[in-house]
Amino acid sequence: MGVAKARLAAVSAAVLVGSVLVAAPAEASGANWLKPVVTGVDSPRGVSTFWSKVIYSTGDGSVWEAWSSGKKIRKLGTVPGGFAPAIDTNVWGTTYALTGAGGEPGAPLTPGAATLYKLWPGHAPIKIADIGKYQAKDPDPYNQADSPTESNPFGVAALRDGTVLVADAANNDLLRVWPNGHVKTVARLKPRMVKVPSGYPPPPDFPPAGTPVNSEAVATSVTVGSDGYWYVGELRGFPATPGTSQIWRIKPGSVGAVCDPYKPYKGNCQRWADGYTSIVDLAGGPRGAIAAVQLARDSWLRWELSGQPTAVGSLIVQWPNKWHYGGPRKEVARGKLQLPGGAAWSRWGELYVSSPVFGPGAIYRVH
Repeated sequence: MGVAKARLAAVSAAVLVGSVLVAAPAEASGANWLKPVVTGVDSPRGVSTFWSKVIYSTGDGSVWEAWSSGKKIRKLGTVPGGFAPAIDTNVWGTTYALTGAGGEPGAPLTPGAATLYKLWPGHAPIKIADIGKYQAKDPDPYNQADSPTESNPFGVAALRDGTVLVADAANNDLLRVWPNGHVKTVARLKPRMVKVPSGYPPPPDFPPAGTPVNSEAVATSVTVGSDGYWYVGELRGFPATPGTSQIWRIKPGSVGAVCDPYKPYKGNCQRWADGYTSIVDLAGGPRGAIAAVQLARDSWLRWELSGQPTAVGSLIVQWPNKWHYGGPRKEVARGKLQLPGGAAWSRWGELYVSSPVFGPGAIYRVH
């Protein structure tokens, strides 16, 4: 799984030398099309909403506010890292920004990396918690490669009570952070045995197709569903086999839960959905819907191996069944999103998405 950790660390540091990306189509006809809301955005990623506002992050670490009509209001702040942070805004209008590992994979964390900030317009970002410092004393017991104390926070969700959830893609866990900086481990995601897909380079670079590999979860995303439960999405580590990323449903208030793919319906963390590929963000919507952002339809590793500067990603909306687990799902704006990075629902059920995470892009509303 070290490859996936390295890849996400590289993504967090925007290490794609020479890549020139093309923004997704501005508008298209059909049942689901994209309407640009905020354009001229450099490497957009995080998206959140508050009443009639859309909040988003850009590649230089800045976080902005705009009306849902697209008119910019103000800059909320800039955090370190050189990559668009994960963001979320709570019901009281407070926006949080989460920085990733930054720097080279495996290297010591750079100043301001792996840190949760609160943004206050007109002021410097307020540091809430050093996630990397916490993880240094909270090793991943299911680690398959690299250091079990590595940290690369990648997903964030702000709760009504002022606490914040953080999904760590290197430590494969979900954390809860209090306003005073106190941190607890909510749940750990166990690895899953998957088979190496075909189409990869032959040995010794890669194991033969069909080889079983114990692949780490890579927890990239977290959101709160309309049922109040906490949902976590996986990227899936090496060999990034398509269709093996899961979405987990965690009981609110849990501490020390285990998300186990071999006992998926036991305990406080249970599998909500399966069959996804390279999830990088989740968004809780109306009537139990969860929107999942897939960075690349064919997996992050196939994109990396292709040598192409961009890849078609996807945005999938899934609803629960009568037992509260994943039921019917639908891909929206199919084929129109290049390397999407984040998504959010408004209180009125409007769905927003950012694309692409590298290069000139926009924040879109899905129609």
